Amino acid sequence: MNRIEIEVLSSRAALSAFVRAWRQANAGRKATPRLAFGSIAELFSAVSEKRLELIRHVATNEGLQIRPLARALERNYKNVHTDVQALIELGLLEKDARGGLHAPFDEIVIRAGLRKAA
Repeated sequence: MNRIEIEVLSSRAALSAFVRAWRQANAGRKATPRLAFGSIAELFSAVSEKRLELIRHVATNEGLQIRPLARALERNYKNVHTDVQALIELGLLEKDARGGLHAPFDEIVIRAGLRKAA
């Protein structure tokens, strides 16, 4: 299963995660793709409920273009276009040469700790 992990991390924890991923890559091991945000508010702003719904719809209807996607979700074209562009920038969606959308992951794992690490 192809998955991505999305986390809320402090700057120090994000740097440590980057170093671990770098070492894994240098050792030839495949690392799980990750996105990190500095706060839960940043995460929810970038990956909102509407955007998750959009990703789910694309994952089950690969190849849709933006206009049919907006109709299927019963949402405004401009808002869907904005969300699609943001999700492409995050790597959570991809667009093919014909403009069809694809979800590169089968699973998104979102993790946000409640307490600071000791």
